[in-house]
Amino acid sequence: MKAKALKLGRTRLALTALMAAGLLSTAVPAANAAATASPRIDLKVLVLDDGGSAVGAIVAELKNTGVPYQTVELNAAGRPTIDAAFLSDTVSGRPRAKFQGVVTPNEIPFGSAAAPEQAALAAYETTFGIRQVDAYTWAHPEVGIDYTDQNGGWSGVLDGAKSQVTAAGKAGPFGYLDGPLTFEDNDPSVPESYGYAGHPRDGFTSYLDAPTGGTLLGQYTHDNRSELVITFAYNQYQEQFQVLAKGIVEWLTQGIHLGQSRNYFTVHVDDVFAPDSRWDTVNNCTPGDFDCPAGGSASTDIRMTAADAQYAAQWEQTNGFTFDMVFNAGSGEEWKTENGGTDALAAQLLADKAKFRWVNHTYTHEFLGCVQDNTVVPWQCKKNADGSTQWMSRADISAQISQNNTWAAQKGLPVDRSELVTGEHSGMKVLPQQPDDNPNLAGALADNGVKWTGSDASREPDQRAVGAAMTVPRHPMNVYYNVGKAAEMTDEYNWLYTSKANGGSGVCENNPASTCMPAPLDTATGYQTYIVPREAKTALSHVLWNDPRPHYVHQSNLAEERILYPVLDKVLADYKALYADSAPIVNLREKDAGTEFSRRASWDKALAAGSVTAYRIGDTVTVQGPKGVAAPITAPEGTRKQLLLGTTAFGTPYAGQRSDWSSPELLQSAITLKLPA
Repeated sequence: MKAKALKLGRTRLALTALMAAGLLSTAVPAANAAATASPRIDLKVLVLDDGGSAVGAIVAELKNTGVPYQTVELNAAGRPTIDAAFLSDTVSGRPRAKFQGVVTPNEIPFGSAAAPEQAALAAYETTFGIRQVDAYTWAHPEVGIDYTDQNGGWSGVLDGAKSQVTAAGKAGPFGYLDGPLTFEDNDPSVPESYGYAGHPRDGFTSYLDAPTGGTLLGQYTHDNRSELVITFAYNQYQEQFQVLAKGIVEWLTQGIHLGQSRNYFTVHVDDVFAPDSRWDTVNNCTPGDFDCPAGGSASTDIRMTAADAQYAAQWEQTNGFTFDMVFNAGSGEEWKTENGGTDALAAQLLADKAKFRWVNHTYTHEFLGCVQDNTVVPWQCKKNADGSTQWMSRADISAQISQNNTWAAQKGLPVDRSELVTGEHSGMKVLPQQPDDNPNLAGALADNGVKWTGSDASREPDQRAVGAAMTVPRHPMNVYYNVGKAAEMTDEYNWLYTSKANGGSGVCENNPASTCMPAPLDTATGYQTYIVPREAKTALSHVLWNDPRPHYVHQSNLAEERILYPVLDKVLADYKALYADSAPIVNLREKDAGTEFSRRASWDKALAAGSVTAYRIGDTVTVQGPKGVAAPITAPEGTRKQLLLGTTAFGTPYAGQRSDWSSPELLQSAITLKLPA
């Protein structure tokens, strides 16, 4: 490592000498002009991609949050040369930097500090004050850090290591973080993260300290340039990167960029008022399913009680969180008729109706797709004499929606009629039996003013249109609808995730998206020790990844042993241990999540078409895009938006900044922001 460092030192000296001699002056054509007039800095990031996971992770963050970027694949034949003409030019006589930040694989992406492209990049960054992220490198003096074998430095596996955001990090780009950051350790037998922790030299400010006291991430300021140096390996799916990703982008863009990021978490509780069938631990199936023996039909259904409803409201108040109650009023009325004509659960929920959000789940949870033939396993769509599919009619679908709305109106339930979740997401395509939407669904949605309808994100992760309505993909949580107790949940989990040789169904052996457990879980302890932490980790990864998709569970999970709460408690506790109060969880209702998806789709389309122009000149930011397309913008606190007359505070506060989906004001063709002094 020392020999390599000496070589790097010589090449850096060579670069300095070349610049001093004027031999690289062609790399800075706008230097003199930039000194006399504020340059134009385009709000786009340059990515120099070596194909590694670190650069790929940062690209994923840029894409995920709507930050425009241009990628140059370093190893691609015929790629553009990174020279002065590629990086800058002039517009109307004003010097223009085409990129506001640069992401590189390491500090010398072109292989040598003396390479002409390296010199051009360094000159560009110096001239325009552009920052560079070194996505992954090792600890050595060329990045402002001691070698790992000096002053107590360290290198090795970081799995389970507890790092700490420094005071400088909290005062700077990572101010949205609070507590220590622990590196993932999902499998003790498999190394997952490797890193170097050396001690900072002059010019280096650590933002993330290793347990040894050395730095793992920080800013290296030298030669009138700034680099964010990261000395641990990562990919986009690891929690440590997801937590730090926002700060990396804010540092790179100096807190002024297109795109925005929030941490979202919403929980839909399906089947409210209805009972759910219980998992049969003897026959390993659910009564009512077409492949379940009749012997399982005597199992007691699972349904919340009034005490469960009271607990849900109290839990919400304690945690500052709101459930979306996705309800089937007709199923509840049927249950009441069959159980003496009274319903304490409905009475309690209606008494507390203002404490929850409410979403139409259809009146009796009917299957709204094709007419099912249940005489075969798996079921099939019934056919007409001409071979065409028999579909539930538009009138019958519409009745399922409207009857639920009518009941809600009679009870004073605050329902937004633009929102819907059909039972089992039915009416939409279900592979392999029903490859197409019910052609009557779109019309029935329109009949009832439905604009947003839930879909299963495990089958359809992206939003799409159903007639004039749009889907809202929802994440299923691995807390099953047919269990109310931890032992039942664990038994079913064992059946699904254990090989046949170990007494399971073997489904995990035949599904490439699944992995079998080495042995069944103990039904007495497996839920708390194994399932809860895994499911909480999965949900938290969605929260940390700017993902507005709601999660969905079932009313059965709030009943009996109330097994959902340990998962939710861990998600919220783990989040609060990481994040400062300035970055609260955003709890969207369905239509707002749908709107977020629709805005992102329009924005991504505009970026792909090259129809967005955005730049900064001095303290003014200008953004212009296609008419009707809102732009996501992030800027510092104190930023103001230009109105026709005067200004107004821009955006809403989040994580120490201001951000918003913004459009031009009246009689304006562009968005104009004034940055704070």
